[in-house]
Amino acid sequence: MSAGMASAGTAMSGVGRILFVGLGHMGEPMAARLVAHGFAVMVHDLRRELVERFVATRGAEAASSLGDAAARASFVVTMLPDDAAVRDAMLGRVVDAMPAQGIAIDMGTSSPSTTVAIAARFAQCGKAYVDAPVMGGVPFARDGTLDVMAGGDAAAIDRCVPLFDALGRRTWRCGASGSGHALKAIANFANAATFVALLEAMTIGRKFGLETSFMADALEAMCSGRQHPLAKKIVPQVMTRRFGTGMALGLIAKDVGIAADLGRAVGARSSIAEQTHALWQEAAERYGAMRDQAEVARLWEDAAGVELD
Repeated sequence: MSAGMASAGTAMSGVGRILFVGLGHMGEPMAARLVAHGFAVMVHDLRRELVERFVATRGAEAASSLGDAAARASFVVTMLPDDAAVRDAMLGRVVDAMPAQGIAIDMGTSSPSTTVAIAARFAQCGKAYVDAPVMGGVPFARDGTLDVMAGGDAAAIDRCVPLFDALGRRTWRCGASGSGHALKAIANFANAATFVALLEAMTIGRKFGLETSFMADALEAMCSGRQHPLAKKIVPQVMTRRFGTGMALGLIAKDVGIAADLGRAVGARSSIAEQTHALWQEAAERYGAMRDQAEVARLWEDAAGVELD
């Protein structure tokens, strides 16, 4: 352990024991970060070999059983693959065994509705439940630069901050129970949609004859940073209700239509381009082709009955 980590660990020694449940691809490096920061960590996983290896290499304590370990923990952290596993752990053993002053924290990606239901059960027992999923993947779990999205009681989140600081670069306080998992879900959706849209765009371009590395350089310059739609259009134009980007809805619909046509012409898959063109065309027809492109937001706002102000 480095001198810096040792100093951090000394500062954290009064936090109490942490039971970390789930030593998969994300859980193992996250639990290792807590150990390296000097927290007293117990680990549990249905795969006994993962527990044995972690204890041998990291020096943590193996939990004899989930219930017994939860009874001795100030914090119970789960990093599990799905709602069913979280529900089984939290409602099957943790909620009854955990001391009244303890806090249960689900740091995996779960359904907000499941989280709200589990939190209600904990509240009935007078115990705290926090949803705090993380963003960044394995590399950021290893170096402690995850983004933590926390939902639940503000005082309970305050007590979790030393743990979150050891794991991430920032804790986003989202609001009531389930709000952390809601933010994680929409962030993953936005990333996934951007990923496949870029793959489709680059495949169309490659089939036409553009070089992949050239497209990557060009698209990074043209679609990220100051050119990213969030920074360039949503924040300054949609959220302020200015709707003044200077580009008309009808023109964007035309441009996206060209991309969809190009995909079909070269024989590349262009389903995202075609659906995107249909959405922009719908907006142009509904709100007016000469209206500003930022007003495409109204398609989603009107359907949901909200404004992104």
